[in-house]
Amino acid sequence: MQAKRRLAGILLALGAATAATPALAHTGLDLGGGFAVGLAHPFLGFDHVVAMLSVGALAAVAGGRAVWALPLAFMGMMALGGALAMAGVGLPAAEQGIGASLVVFGAMLAVRAGLPVPVATLVVGAFALFHGHAHGAELPATAAESAYAAGFLLATGVLHLAGLAAAFGLRRRAVWGAPALRLAGAATAAGGFVLLLA
Repeated sequence: MQAKRRLAGILLALGAATAATPALAHTGLDLGGGFAVGLAHPFLGFDHVVAMLSVGALAAVAGGRAVWALPLAFMGMMALGGALAMAGVGLPAAEQGIGASLVVFGAMLAVRAGLPVPVATLVVGAFALFHGHAHGAELPATAAESAYAAGFLLATGVLHLAGLAAAFGLRRRAVWGAPALRLAGAATAAGGFVLLLA
């Protein structure tokens, strides 16, 4: 019963994320320098939270090498995107890329797209660049770059693990697990469309 409540809470959070707007995605809240603000930053935007949970869920659904390949690809390219932003290198249409990531990740979950692991890794990594750039662009003036990056990468890893755990838990529910994952994917994709149209 408690596991069902926990899974229902995760699905509710995914559904609530569809109401996110660009104004909510990056609050600009300055929590202080370095690691702490980096750790908090991914949790301040529903778009980031849902994308990272989705990557974990996609990895669980694909199984095998994807369980580690997708999250590591996301984190690696996210670090690159953050480094580019911190170096002052612009990335056109970053917000649109983040919205599109929700559409693509959500659609992949909803239709259970069976992409080969290398292709799925490329797709996940490409969109991670936009998420990383958004994080790097909001580096507080007083924060150490390396500590800030370590914080947002750790938070990303935690969200990936949460997505993996939720999807693995749902897969064990023979009757309603698969439909729940598809519904979460559809809600994520819908949220991405809302971000793109806003």
